[in-house]
Amino acid sequence: MSIDRRNILRLGLSLPVLLSAGATSALAGQLGDGMPAPRRKPDGTSVNAKAKPVIMIDPGHGGHDPGAIGVSGAYEKDITLDLATRIANRIEGGGRYKVVLTRKNDVFVPLTERATLAQLAKADLFISIHADSAPNPDARGLSAYTLSETASDGLAAAIADRENATDVLRGIDSGVSDPQVAAILFDLSRRHSLNTALARKAHIVQVAGAKLRLLDHPKRSANFAVLKVPDVPAMLIETGFLSNAQDEKLLTSDKSRAQIATVLADAFVGAMAVA
Repeated sequence: MSIDRRNILRLGLSLPVLLSAGATSALAGQLGDGMPAPRRKPDGTSVNAKAKPVIMIDPGHGGHDPGAIGVSGAYEKDITLDLATRIANRIEGGGRYKVVLTRKNDVFVPLTERATLAQLAKADLFISIHADSAPNPDARGLSAYTLSETASDGLAAAIADRENATDVLRGIDSGVSDPQVAAILFDLSRRHSLNTALARKAHIVQVAGAKLRLLDHPKRSANFAVLKVPDVPAMLIETGFLSNAQDEKLLTSDKSRAQIATVLADAFVGAMAVA
C-alpha cells in the first residue's frame, strides 16, 4: 500500500493519544482492512475511557542491585521502595488515580522490563524513583530528569551512566505494516510523550521546591535507559544523593521520608492535569 507522507502526518497529528490501544485501532480502520492487529489489543474501552488514569511508579534498583550505598551504609534500593510505597498509598487514597509499582519487594527488575511494564499497564505517567550518588559529595537536593540523547550537564550524564545497565530503545508495534508510516507514527508518539513529560517535570519541580530542598538547576535531562518508553510520558526523580551525609540522614529518617513522599505524591497528582 502506498500512502502519501503528508496524509500520514496529518493523520498522526490528529490523534489525541498516539499509538495507544484506541489510537492504533482507529488508525487501522482509517487505513483500510487487512492491517495487522496492534500489540495492545483493544478491549472495547478506549484509553481515555479508563475508569482511572494510571500512574506507574518505579522504585529504582532492587534484589542483587543495591543501587547507591550511602556514606553511612544506607542502600538506595531500600529507600526507593519505601518512598514509592508511601507515594502510591497516598495517591490511591485520593481515589482519582490507579497506581502500579514495577516492584513491591526486594527483587531485581531489568531496566527494559520496567519500561515494558509501563506500556503493558497503559500508564499515563511513568516515574522512576532514585536516591543516587554524585561525583561531588557536596551535591544534594531533589532533581527531575527527562530523556535526552545528549545530557544537559556532566552530573546528569554521570548519573545516567551509573543507572544504565542496558541502552536499548524500546520499540512498539503500531499495527502498521508500512515501515515509513510506522517510523513517522513512532516519532510523533515519542515527541508527544516527551513534551508532556517536560511540562509535567516543570510542574513537579515547582511544587516540590516549595517544601523540599532542590539540587542546583533541578530540571535536567540525560540518556536514561529506563525512560525509553516512547508512548508514555516518563521521568526520573532523584530524591537526594546518598553520597551526601545530610541527604542520607534525611532519606533514612522515617519522618523525612514521610514528608518527601507526601510532597511528591501531591506533585504527581497535580502534574497529571498538565498536558
